[in-house]
Formats: sequence, C-alpha cells, structure tokens
Amino acid sequence: MSNLSFLAGSKALHQLRRDGMRPDAFKVVAGAAGGPKWLVLSQLDRVIFGEFFRERRDPLFLLGSSIGAWRFAAASQQKPLHAISRFEDAYIAQTYQSKPSAAEVTKRSYEVLDAFLPEEGLQSMVDHPTHRLSMLAVRSRGPAASDRQLMLSLGLGGAGLGNIVSSRALKLFFERTLFYDPRSKPPYLTAPSFPAQAVSLTAANARHALMASGSIPLVMSGISRIAGAPAGVYRDGGIMDYHLNVPFLPDTDDQLVLFPHFEERLIPGWFDKHLPWRKPDAGRMAHALVIAPSPEFIAKLPYQKIPDRTDFMRFQGRDAERFQYWRTVLRECQRLADELHDVITQDRIAERVKPLPI
Repeated sequence: MSNLSFLAGSKALHQLRRDGMRPDAFKVVAGAAGGPKWLVLSQLDRVIFGEFFRERRDPLFLLGSSIGAWRFAAASQQKPLHAISRFEDAYIAQTYQSKPSAAEVTKRSYEVLDAFLPEEGLQSMVDHPTHRLSMLAVRSRGPAASDRQLMLSLGLGGAGLGNIVSSRALKLFFERTLFYDPRSKPPYLTAPSFPAQAVSLTAANARHALMASGSIPLVMSGISRIAGAPAGVYRDGGIMDYHLNVPFLPDTDDQLVLFPHFEERLIPGWFDKHLPWRKPDAGRMAHALVIAPSPEFIAKLPYQKIPDRTDFMRFQGRDAERFQYWRTVLRECQRLADELHDVITQDRIAERVKPLPI
C-alpha cells in the first residue's frame, strides 16, 4: 500500500518523469487553508524544509493561505524543525468553552502564534536567506466587513449564493490581498488573472497579517489596522483561495510548484466545498506536483479521517481524548515522511507520479 499520492499537472508530469525530483526544479511551494488538517503535513514539512530544500541558494517562493501561511512561517525560522514542533504543541493544546466567542478564539489563536513565532522569529522570517513568504487574506466589503453576527451572516450568505453562479461574484464582498516579501517579486504577483491588493510583508505587520490570513468568519474576529495595508477588516484568505487555484507560474516558466496537500481533492474556494463541479483550472495547475496522503492511508487513521475543525465539537469536554487522537495522527504520519524521503533519495518519482485528475 502506498501512503502517499504524487499527482502532477501536465507540464510537471512530463518534467518529473524525464528529470526526476530535484530541489532546484521548484520555484514555488503552495500551502492551502484547512485548519487542523495541517497536522497530517507537519512530518512532510520536516522533510521538505529540513532536508529537500536545506541547501537551497536561490529564492524559494512560499505562497500560503490561512494555515498554509502559518506552516510556512514556522518553516521560515532559523531552526524550522524546532518551530514546527512548537507549532504542533501549541496548536494541539488549544482548549475552548462549549461555545467560545469570536474574541476568545482570536485571543487563543494569537497565543498559539506567539508560541512558535516570537518577536525575533518574525524578523528572522522576513530576513530568511532564501524563503520569500507570501500570505493571502481578504479585505471584507459591505456587510461582510461587520463583526456583528447577523450582518456578517448576511454578507456570507450573499457571497455564497453569488458564488454558486460564478466565483467572480466574491469580488463584490471581498478583495484578495497578498502580503509578500518585497525583496523578490513573486511570479504570481503580476499575473493578469490574479488580481490582488499587494502589501509588503515586514516584521511590523507579519503577526497581524498571519492572523488575518487565518481569521475564519463567524469563528474569529476580523483583523484591522494592519501596518502598511489599506484600512479595512481582513479575514481568512481561504475564502477566495481555499486550495490555491492561482496562476503560480507563467506558462513559459520551466520550473515547478511543490504542493503538499491534505488530500487528493483540490477545492478552489471556501464556498466551493459543496460544489463538486467546481474544480481548479488545469492550466494553473500545469506546473504543480501535489503530494497528499493516499485514501488508503487516511482510511487507516483513527476515525478514518484526518483532523479537522469538527473535532473541537466532537471532543467537547474531552480535550485529553482529542489531544491523544491528534498526536496519534502525528505519529502515523511519520510513515508519510519516510516514504517521501525514500522517493526523493532513491529517485523514484518517475515511477510514482500520476496525472493530476482535474
């Protein structure tokens, strides 16, 4: 049984079968939104950032939405493996009342962020010698900018209904915002099909930008007064870019995108979860190599699933059981890391990679 699936877009498939999986073949690493689902990727992140890209000298663009941005913030520390461990510990240890307020969840989330990304970590992140971190958030418009539950719910409802007709309707309610490392221009920044308000990422605004990128509507408070960003209320980047259906690279680029992901399915936007016909654009994914736990691996995990936000309710009042479940998943996911290590070191990608089903 294979624990990992290796799925590639058309250009990546041809190149990987021809040349193998080389660190310098990749220009972008993508990180999707997904909350606790990230726990199945933390062991893979250790291999990717602790081994595969360890000798990297050229800029590597990390594009994260929501929890993807948090993963990359940990991976961009001077000691990334230690930061990933601190992130795991703090994230798993979250506890809440039965019905926590948005303010309480936001306060607790800042505590998790500070546990693995202290003040000096923010500076080292933006000064990383090779990593060029970008993170996605949205600036809310109209009723979606309110933190009053009724108004926000109306705004989200309108966005969801409009999205059924066309994802372009989301622009009426949200403006995509890209916080990016200004030392090197990301290849996706100026793509005509990827309109975004661009804001330079600095040590002064990184903490609030990270929080904005992961601020789930109705669950957390919107984030405002971000240094260097236009005035407004910022929310979870996954609203528009859930699994990053973005133009990562120009069609003519001969480099690739590494996309460690929670599962084989890619869902473009947050409102597309229950729209099975909404799929990522094949052209945008042409350069991508998606590495994900196989369905067979997931079926053998406790509860036959990966961690997700429903676990907070499933284990309400039984936090110790959730802690044990999530840590069991972490231990099981060492098998993913071992398999990725073997595929890389034994140059087996050509025999493992399959076309990305879109």
